[in-house]
Amino acid sequence: MIIFSGTAHRDLAQRIADNIEQPLGSVDISRFPDGEIMVKIIDNIRGQDIYIVQPICSPPNEALMELLIMIDAARRASAARITAVIPFYGYARQDRKDQPRVPITAKLVANLLVAAGTNRLLTMDLHAQQIQGFFDIPVDHLYAAPVIVKYLQSQGLDNLMAVSPDAGGLKMAYAYSTMLNTGLAFVAKQRRSPSEVTAMDVVGDVKGKNCVLVDDLSTTAGTLAEASRILMERGAASVRAAVTHTLITEVGMKRLNDSPIVELITTDSVPKGDWSGCPITVLSVAELLGEAIKRIHGNQSVTSLFKIS
Repeated sequence: MIIFSGTAHRDLAQRIADNIEQPLGSVDISRFPDGEIMVKIIDNIRGQDIYIVQPICSPPNEALMELLIMIDAARRASAARITAVIPFYGYARQDRKDQPRVPITAKLVANLLVAAGTNRLLTMDLHAQQIQGFFDIPVDHLYAAPVIVKYLQSQGLDNLMAVSPDAGGLKMAYAYSTMLNTGLAFVAKQRRSPSEVTAMDVVGDVKGKNCVLVDDLSTTAGTLAEASRILMERGAASVRAAVTHTLITEVGMKRLNDSPIVELITTDSVPKGDWSGCPITVLSVAELLGEAIKRIHGNQSVTSLFKIS
């Protein structure tokens, strides 16, 4: 087994390697004078089980192209199996044709990964679970919920309530409510644009509850901010947010600071931004991903990783 890292999130790859007591493989990633990506794998990987860690995060085009080139280099170097470890699967927002003349980028990226030579995919909290079906190769889909739930339990909060910021996230919120043994609610919303939403109402009794808004992804924090305000209007005692992938922009940071959210709990699936002044707690998923890599390499089940001990 050899673990390689792209340049998108080398810190996470190093933590994964340290967790399973394996050194990171040696790879030279540079640029040609015109900006094209050049990759050379230094180690001999003939017949080896290869894991390439690279979230498709900002800048997503660079991260994706670099990943594809690394996969191609490994395939041409006669690796026995290539597993793409993508903690954050970018381009997943467009997973269906909801308007005329739009692409399905989640499927396009799946095709590119397979065409490059990927034999297996390890990812976490896809924007839509049906994206697993876009692949004709094995997909191991992990969840950050066990990591986040353990943290919430350690805070000693009572009267918790899992809340989905929209109807589409109900399944995820239900999973949190089951693990936390709490009630469930959701916020009905209407989206004006990709960065603006209008919260309309709350389904569920949140009065006096310490609400936890759960979502897979946040960039502009529009959904979280509007949902938190309406929850406080309905009598919630406090509002926290638990988001797996946080790519908060400058606009999102302002909205987060102006909202009633007392804490945003997230993971290190993507690199940490300049979040100074924002109430953001970052939990590591390196142990979770590292254990999954060990089990995949040893042909063992990863099902127990979905549970809380």
